[in-house]
Amino acid sequence: MKRQSVALKLFVVTSVLILLVFSLLLLAQGMFFERFYRMSKINDLEKSMNQFVQQYKQAKSSEQQVSRLLGAFMNEHDTSTAILNTRFERTSIDPYFLELEAGSKTITVRISEEGMTVDEIPKEIQIGETLVVDGIFMDEEDTIMLPVVIQQTDAALKEGLVRVQGVVTHLMLPEQRSYNPLYQDALVDDALLDLTPQAEQWQSRLGNDSVIQLEWQDKWSGIPYTILIRQLSVGSKGNAYLFVMTSMQPVGEAVGVLKQYVVYLAPVIVLLAIILSLIYSRIVSRPLVLLSRSAARLAKLDFTEQPTIHSKDEFGELSRSMVAMSRNLDIAMQELTHANVRLQEDVEEKQRSEQLRKELIANISHELKTPLGIVKGFAEGLQDEVASEKRERYLALIVNETDRMNALIMDMLELSKFEAKAIQLQPRSIALASFIQRVGDSFAQQLEMKQLQLRINANEEEGLYVQADPRRLEQVILNFMSNAIRHAVENSTITIDIQRMPLGKVTTVIENRGPAIPKEDISRIWDHFYRAERSRDRKTGGTGLGLAIIKHILELHGSEYGVTNTKQGVAFSFTLDESGGTTHD
Repeated sequence: MKRQSVALKLFVVTSVLILLVFSLLLLAQGMFFERFYRMSKINDLEKSMNQFVQQYKQAKSSEQQVSRLLGAFMNEHDTSTAILNTRFERTSIDPYFLELEAGSKTITVRISEEGMTVDEIPKEIQIGETLVVDGIFMDEEDTIMLPVVIQQTDAALKEGLVRVQGVVTHLMLPEQRSYNPLYQDALVDDALLDLTPQAEQWQSRLGNDSVIQLEWQDKWSGIPYTILIRQLSVGSKGNAYLFVMTSMQPVGEAVGVLKQYVVYLAPVIVLLAIILSLIYSRIVSRPLVLLSRSAARLAKLDFTEQPTIHSKDEFGELSRSMVAMSRNLDIAMQELTHANVRLQEDVEEKQRSEQLRKELIANISHELKTPLGIVKGFAEGLQDEVASEKRERYLALIVNETDRMNALIMDMLELSKFEAKAIQLQPRSIALASFIQRVGDSFAQQLEMKQLQLRINANEEEGLYVQADPRRLEQVILNFMSNAIRHAVENSTITIDIQRMPLGKVTTVIENRGPAIPKEDISRIWDHFYRAERSRDRKTGGTGLGLAIIKHILELHGSEYGVTNTKQGVAFSFTLDESGGTTHD
C-alpha cells in the first residue's frame, strides 16, 4: 500500500512537471519566436551591409562591378536592394544583367523589374551558352538593350523589336530568391515614394556608420517589409546610401502555423506526459520487485541476468552485492564446467590414443607376421637341406622379405620423427616442371611395362619456381606417381598439371585413369597402414605408411593437399609457395 502511494505521488508530480515544461516551451515559441527571428535576420543584414560598404568602395569605379556586387547581395540575402543618391532617389543600376558577345560587339542586356518576370528568363543559363534576345536598344551605340523576350532558340520576331544573338560572357540573374523577385524589386520605388517625406530626418541619423530601420507595407498585397538604410559613401558630388528591403511575411506565416500546430499538439503532449509519468513512477517504485526476481533466479542457479539498481540507497547497495555474488557464482560454475569439459576431452583423447596404439600394434603385427612366417618357412626348408636347385631361390625370397620388413621399420621410424616434430626442412628454389620430369624418368620401366604415357602440362616450364625441400619433395612425387602407375589401366596416360595460382601459390595435380576410391575411404587414405583396396596383395601394396608420411611432409611445407575422384580415375593435388629465385639442384 505504501509503495502504491509513492508511485501515485511520483506519477502526479512527474505529469505536472512535464506538462509545465511543454507549456512553457510552446508559450515561448508563440510569444518570442517571431521577435527572435526578426532580430536575427536584421542583425545578419546589418553585418552584410557593412561588408557591402567595404566592397563598394573598391568597386565603385566600375559600374559593371557595382551591378554584379548588388546582384550577388540580393541573391544571397533574398532582399530588394538599391543604391540611393544624396536626395534619396534610386540610381539607375540594374543588379541583374546578361553580357552577350555578338560578333565584334559586346551587348549588355539589363534585366529590369519592369516589363519582365522571372518565369520569362530561361532556367540555368550558363556562360558560353548561345541566347537569342528580342528587345529595344537604350543607347545610340546599340550596346545596352532592354529585353522583352529571352530565348534559347529562334522564334518569330515581334514587330518593333530588335533581335540579338550572341554568346553569354557574363551574367547576374535572380537566384535563390522568393516568389516573383522582380516584382518585389519594383516595390522599392513605391516604398521610396511613401518614405521620402521623412528623408530630412534620416540625414542626421545616418552618420557614423549607423543604420536606420523602417517599416513599410505593400498596399496591394498587405505584406509587411522591413527597410534598412545605411550611408554608403561620402563624396564631392554628394553622399550615396544603401537601401535594403526584406519581407517579414515568412516569419508571420511560420508563427501562424505554429499556433495551429500547438492546438493539435496539446492532446499529444498530455497523453505523452501521462505515459511517461506512469513509466517513470513504475521504474522508481520497482526496485524491490527486481531484487525479488533476482533472488529467485539465484535460487535456481540462473546467473544469466542480474539487473543492477544504480541508486545510492540501500536498494542499490543490496543490488550490487547480489550482482557480485551472482558473478562470482557464475565464474565458479563456468570454471567447473570448463574443467569437466577438459576432463572429458582428456578422457576421449586418452581413449583415442589407446585405440590408435592398439590399431598400430595390430597393423605392425599383421605386417610383420606374414614376412616372418615366409622367412621361417624358407629357413626351415634350408635347415632340412632342401634340393640344391631351390636353395638360391629360398635365399632370395628370405632376403626379399627381410628387405620388406626393413622398409616397413624404416617408414615407421621416419613417420615417428614427423609425428615428434623432429624433421627440419631445408627449402630451396626449385624449377618444378623439370624437377618432376627428372623424377618421372625413374619410372620409365614401370611405365613401359604397363604401356603408360606420362604428360606434364606447364605453361612456364623454365620460369615456374617453388620453394621446397628437394629431398622431401621427391618423396612426395615418387609416392603420388607410384600410386598413379600402380592403379592406372594399361595403355592410358598419367597427366601432371602445373599451374600458377593467386597469392603466390603453385598447384600440382597428378591424375591417372583407373578405378575410383570409394567415397567412404577418401578421408582415410592418409591414415597409417590404410589401403583403399583391401584385397590387394603385399607385392603391390607397399607398407601402408607412404601417404601418412607424405601428409606430414606437405603440412611442413604449408601445403593445401587432397585427393578427388575424377570422371576417369583419381587425382592427387598439392600446393607449394612460388619462388622467384634460381633453381638449386
